[in-house]
Amino acid sequence: MDEQLWAIVPAGGAGTRLWPLSRAGAPKFLHDLAGSGRTLLQGTYDRLEPLVGDRLLVVTGVAHQDAVRGQLDALPADQVIAEPSPRDSMAAIGLAAAIIERRDPDAVIGSFAADHVIADPEAFRACVTEAAQVARTGALVTIGIEPDFASTGFGYIKLGDRLSDFASAHGVAAFVEKPDAATATAYVASGDYRWNAGMFVARASVVLDLLARELPDLARDLRAIAADPEKFDERLAELWPGLAKIAIDHAIAEPAAAAGKVAVVPGSFGWEDIGDFEALSSLLDGAEGIKVLGDAGRVVSRDSSGLVVAGTDRTVAVLGLDDVVVVDTGDALLVTTTAHAQEVKAIVEALKAAGRTDLV
Repeated sequence: MDEQLWAIVPAGGAGTRLWPLSRAGAPKFLHDLAGSGRTLLQGTYDRLEPLVGDRLLVVTGVAHQDAVRGQLDALPADQVIAEPSPRDSMAAIGLAAAIIERRDPDAVIGSFAADHVIADPEAFRACVTEAAQVARTGALVTIGIEPDFASTGFGYIKLGDRLSDFASAHGVAAFVEKPDAATATAYVASGDYRWNAGMFVARASVVLDLLARELPDLARDLRAIAADPEKFDERLAELWPGLAKIAIDHAIAEPAAAAGKVAVVPGSFGWEDIGDFEALSSLLDGAEGIKVLGDAGRVVSRDSSGLVVAGTDRTVAVLGLDDVVVVDTGDALLVTTTAHAQEVKAIVEALKAAGRTDLV
């Protein structure tokens, strides 16, 4: 255990491609999507706790703070920070960094999303440990996932030169946006690229100092909110609405990479962000045919393949359908195919346009 390492867990987003299972009021990180008996949030805590103990902050929305505290009842209540409104990842991570910097100016922080699934927690922790070592040199460090297919759904990290003082770290030559299929295929074939999973490790002060160079008002206000614990709620309410809404990649990672200040530790520990029902299906155990999340005894299938999410007491029967997705939550029923998994968010937008906010 590293006594100066803190974990930050941003827990936000509605997971609209997983509707109606994931919704604004109960987003995917609050669900057990891996069939493990633990929610994604609890699984994140479980793999970080051996590294950091109770040095972990969760930043979530006001609507989810009670559920988060309930699922992480071993965590001190004041280490669940409720952001008044979504301001994207830089504000959430930056606020937690400012709180930690006030407590320990030399602290190293690692930011890890609440909704990822990792197959090999020990290998993950080894990557984080190396990343923390590199971070102590003053670098901003990311963990790059070794790609196992040419995904067009993730951004990529181009590896730079090896850093000789460390086991596997490289410099980062560039962050690149989500590519088209041909470009993704070339990236994977080259061996020079890793998926960008949005994991960052650095000294808390380095994160905020990098931010101060790019967006000085944002860095100043985040540090002002965290400066006095007794006035935290007051300053949060006062300053939060005016904070810039920007992702950490755009705010500091890309500019720092252009300046040669970012390193990457490659990771091959089995990573999935469960972005849609096709990804969820690939995660679940099961032979060819229908995979089930929920009570498999309530699903009957013949000559079919795909995924059924059985979330009610109803029996779901599937006959003669390939690559089908059926999600039954009681108040909503989704029937689609894995080929259309990325388009589920369009249903959410249609419901919003129709005024059915009760369903999203």
